[in-house]
Amino acid sequence: MPRTPALPADSLIPGSLKRRTILKTGATLLLSVIAPALPLSASAAQIMAVRVWPADEYTRVTLENDGELKTTHFMVADPPRLVVDIEGLALNETLKSLVAKVESNDPYIKQIRVGQNRPNVVRLVLDLKEEVKPQVFTLPPVAGYRQRLIFDLYPVKAVDPLASMIAKENWSNTDSPPNAPASPNPFGTDPIAKLEADAAHAGSTPVQPQPATPQPAAPNPAPAQQSPSKAAPGANDFKVSRMVTIALDPGHGGEDPGATGSTGVHEKDIVLAVAKRLKEKLEQLPNTRVMLTRDADFFVPLGQRVEKARKVQADLFVSVHADAFVEPTARGSSVFVLSEKGASSSAARWLANDQNKADLIGGVNLGTHDKELAGVLFDLSTTAQINDSMKLAKAVLTEIGGINRLHHGAVEQAGFAVLKAPDIPSILVETAFISNPEEEARLKDDAYQNQLADAITKGIKRYFAYNPPLAKSRMT
Repeated sequence: MPRTPALPADSLIPGSLKRRTILKTGATLLLSVIAPALPLSASAAQIMAVRVWPADEYTRVTLENDGELKTTHFMVADPPRLVVDIEGLALNETLKSLVAKVESNDPYIKQIRVGQNRPNVVRLVLDLKEEVKPQVFTLPPVAGYRQRLIFDLYPVKAVDPLASMIAKENWSNTDSPPNAPASPNPFGTDPIAKLEADAAHAGSTPVQPQPATPQPAAPNPAPAQQSPSKAAPGANDFKVSRMVTIALDPGHGGEDPGATGSTGVHEKDIVLAVAKRLKEKLEQLPNTRVMLTRDADFFVPLGQRVEKARKVQADLFVSVHADAFVEPTARGSSVFVLSEKGASSSAARWLANDQNKADLIGGVNLGTHDKELAGVLFDLSTTAQINDSMKLAKAVLTEIGGINRLHHGAVEQAGFAVLKAPDIPSILVETAFISNPEEEARLKDDAYQNQLADAITKGIKRYFAYNPPLAKSRMT
């Protein structure tokens, strides 16, 4: 039988407290005789990695672990806090490092406190900057990740992508910083009214659009020195009679890095840099505004990318990616549109299947994921939308063929989930193969990123030259 350890002498402990302590100690020892307790490290799960992804839309905290965890959580007000108790977990140095992961500019988290609340239970307290709607859920192992425990902190009032786009546009047109008091808004809180007013103003000096003309066929793979703007007329004719909105979608983000090159560069970082350059160039065009589905390193589920584009009444949707393949010799740029009947090639099918895994890797809370609504939305994709998407894709492919070898000489089709907006011409641009060391080096180069942005901009101008945007009423 184990020997009873002597209690440390402490004159500050009252007599009644000492007696309770002795009784608790005796009970613990009795239990240890009946069923000897295993060391904590032998039975508890371990945290392998911790990550924090701050963004205006929501902040995500990820705990990657080597076993299943049971959690309970509750909110505390004044000041706002999220308290999470995790059972079956040992407090280790990796988990303690979560405290230092919080950035001062995080929109929602002020600080995180971590402690061993009781044996085999760790308590996390997230001190918040404002009240949030938390989502706490787990993700199974996938794509090199072990099991993950996720805390998503959403604002009580969800961010409106249209209002956010208009607000950022207004900031860029004034000298006031984003946190300066807002000037009176004659449209109240209705961003649609602002959008329609802009459209009416743009239409006050209408331009006669060119008649619709069949698109030129996509070129065969061509050397980089070929000039597509000379190969087909109309590439620089950008004539619209109202405000147009373009949604740019940098692929992946946050927990989903996308493909990774041989030097360790991630696809998510490359495509965000290209999309930001593209946004700047497009916004220099007359009557044009641009929305990014993500403007920082955080994950946006595929369905939400489509919904964002629809909420801002986008006229075009362009998703930007950087290809990867099992063979490092694969190279070239590609442009894809949605297919109703199946992929145009086995490679296109493989790529679409790979890209559609983003929700599994990035992490979607299935408890709040409306699968039925997503299915209805995707089933509404129309032949007309695909035809318009094909025209846009051919125009962009023509221009990209002038700066890089084309992987395939024609637009390809496959079942990309992110292209399934029923009423928006949508394309997916694979800028180059990040898995090819030579193309990876080009993708990291500022000059090449600038060339890509220029080429896509010219392709969009070419598309609108032949296909002037319809009236906004078609979107309502």
